[in-house]
Amino acid sequence: MANKAPSVPVEKGKNYIINITGLGHSGEGVGRYQDFTVFVPQALPGETILAVITTVKKNYAVGRLLAVHSPSPRRVTPECSIYDLCGGCQLQHLSYQEQLNSKRQQVVDAVTRIGKLSDVVVHPTLGAANPWYYRNKMQFPVGRKNGKVVVGCFSQGTHDIVDTENCLIQHQVNNDIVREVRKVIEALGIDTYDEHTGKGIIRHVLGRVGTATGEIMAVLVTATEHLPQRKILIDRLRDNIPGLVSIIQNINTKRTNIILGDKTVTLWGRDTITDKLGQFSFAISAKSFFQVNTVQAEVLYNQAVKYAKLTGSETVIDAYCGTGAITLFLARQAGKVYGIEIVEPAIIDARRNAVANNVSNAEFIVGDTVDVMPRLFKQGIRPEVIVVDPPRAGCQQAVLETFVRMDPKRIVYVSCNPASLARDLAVLNSYGYIAREIQPVDMFPQTFHVECVTLMSKVEK
Repeated sequence: MANKAPSVPVEKGKNYIINITGLGHSGEGVGRYQDFTVFVPQALPGETILAVITTVKKNYAVGRLLAVHSPSPRRVTPECSIYDLCGGCQLQHLSYQEQLNSKRQQVVDAVTRIGKLSDVVVHPTLGAANPWYYRNKMQFPVGRKNGKVVVGCFSQGTHDIVDTENCLIQHQVNNDIVREVRKVIEALGIDTYDEHTGKGIIRHVLGRVGTATGEIMAVLVTATEHLPQRKILIDRLRDNIPGLVSIIQNINTKRTNIILGDKTVTLWGRDTITDKLGQFSFAISAKSFFQVNTVQAEVLYNQAVKYAKLTGSETVIDAYCGTGAITLFLARQAGKVYGIEIVEPAIIDARRNAVANNVSNAEFIVGDTVDVMPRLFKQGIRPEVIVVDPPRAGCQQAVLETFVRMDPKRIVYVSCNPASLARDLAVLNSYGYIAREIQPVDMFPQTFHVECVTLMSKVEK
């Protein structure tokens, strides 16, 4: 007779008292009810809470917080008035110092549980001097609710737009752009896009601000090439957003969740704005990649350079180099740096950035790291240091094996995902590259995201 599956002790729609014992990797509280795991957003470790169950799976359930019976001393009142509705932040209810502590613990847990590595030093998270108004890039969906134009974040887990007047993690200029675009769309009666019907015109509004230069770009993403009352719209934005130097239309005619389309038109002003990271200037277009937290990006890149331990003569490979920001930071202190990136437009930007900053010892190569690095090896290139900043999924096994064959003295791994980092560290450890220390950096205050830089060096035989 087959064993009966264990019964699930909670039911959807019912309320339960739950003791919260930890934080999940997305910032939610993790608790147990009759030894069954329940995830509850906005609950904190050490709290006893009342939650209504919203989702039930075989091995876990998800609840919505109704009341906190015994609040954690680390709990704070969220600053944002729409925090309960909006999905943009997950940790405003946790004091900032505890956010930093929890992000370090997230890295520790990943390295020990996933990577099975016990001797890695994980430093305290480097926090932001100001954990508010830090995002230099905003991209909000546009729609209508009860006949009124709404612009803002999606509510967590949905595509319902939460109308946002003053996002506390956006640069204030981006909030100004949102307010002005909302007003002008409303005043001119321009149709907003409906993702269910595929009809309408304005899909998203983007804002970009050069935090070091004050230059501002406003981008309207439309579902049609035709933009009604274009001249009036341009004039109103110019009149009401001081510092605006660029108004862009991006055209996305596809039924897709991808925000930007292939075609971009400059409606007024310049094609790009300029910002700075450290001593370097970067030209940023509507579609350029650029770190959204300029101040903390500089902290992150300087940490990568510190771990590279360059003396001025080394050959360095920067894998997944993107638009070349880390490459330029490394080039200041290296003999030669090779940046590798599979996305050709990013390499074109990287080359332009190198020329604009008079960096002549950086060479940028389009291609897959796993193909380019063996080619460099055959050409006799022997890097003393490899720096890698891969996508969230981490590196393929073949890429890690290619690193090992290059035989560098040190590998510096920049990661936005502790889980994939831990997995890759375990692989490199098996090949004799030991993770010595990890420095978490808080690039995204008030959210669960954490970036970190890891120093690995080869075991001396």
